[in-house]
Amino acid sequence: MGIVKISDLMHENLRVAGNALSRSINAQAEHWMRIGMLAELHPALDHREICQLLIRAEQAGGFDMATVSASLAPAPAPASAPTPTPTPTRRPAAAPRKATADARA
Repeated sequence: MGIVKISDLMHENLRVAGNALSRSINAQAEHWMRIGMLAELHPALDHREICQLLIRAEQAGGFDMATVSASLAPAPAPASAPTPTPTPTRRPAAAPRKATADARA
């Protein structure tokens, strides 16, 4: 465990929010950090989806960033018939150039 220095105002905000939600200051800070980290990594998710994700992670054995990221990975596309490779088209042979007076000189 490490020490993180925060402002007095943030500490007070953590204390108030932690008391309101029956969390310790450290637990509230960790909760906000998880929410913020997931919001930055997955900007398409809203707060409700992030909270549901955290609940599923907890039910699966606890928050693990690798597990959470894997659950958010897009599903692989269904297998389909391979796309045929286009065959290159041949250009018609160029017609021979007629010699001009300028070219002969």
